[in-house]
Amino acid sequence: MLIRNKALFNKGLMLMGSFLCVFVSLFLPIWGGHGNGLDAADNMFNRLSKGSSYFIPGVKEDALKLEGKSVTITVKVKDAELAPRAVENLVKAGATAEFKDGAITYSGDLGKVLGAALIDADDLFNNRGPAVLERYAATEKNAEKTIVKAWWAVLDPSIKELQKQKLIQEAKVVGQVNKRGLEPGYNFYGINSEKVLDNVLPLVGLLAFYVLYTMWYGYAIFDMFAGIGLGMSKPKTKSEA
Repeated sequence: MLIRNKALFNKGLMLMGSFLCVFVSLFLPIWGGHGNGLDAADNMFNRLSKGSSYFIPGVKEDALKLEGKSVTITVKVKDAELAPRAVENLVKAGATAEFKDGAITYSGDLGKVLGAALIDADDLFNNRGPAVLERYAATEKNAEKTIVKAWWAVLDPSIKELQKQKLIQEAKVVGQVNKRGLEPGYNFYGINSEKVLDNVLPLVGLLAFYVLYTMWYGYAIFDMFAGIGLGMSKPKTKSEA
């Protein structure tokens, strides 16, 4: 390989070598906890996301307005294994429910059904899984998550069925229960909640590192290529005779 500027090439090589050392270290369990650097960063962003994703109290108010609204709905649950658990959830909420021919038919007070689902979601979001297990006397592994997942599985197809019955506002509330209640509860279960204002320095430091690390790699490539004569320069203009 023809090196035209050895000093510049060596500078780029040194930058690339140090870049790779840091890169490899990001995959080693030396950043605290039980994971690597990527896990540590991911966990921090998950904690911050959870701190700004607690919408359940507001959704509960909307669900409360639907108490006394009786509905009868037949839906197909995509995951048939969740159907028996979904039926148990509905019965526990005071509805009548039956799983037959691949579909669940349930009747009851929609407000109370949604309220029961949100109680489970709230417990899961706040890492109170044992409270969910006790409520349903469930003992199987990860039953608290299965219970909330079963709620989502039966309520999600209920949205279209309610729309078909011209119950548009009711369908909207069910959608909010799923999106802003059950999903955050399920996804953030087991994660501690933190506020962005309490983690400004780590957050700024991580973003600054990302920008610096990107430039680090860019300058390494730039200097190495410039060292072998493949630099970027403005072409000279030919003067006319």
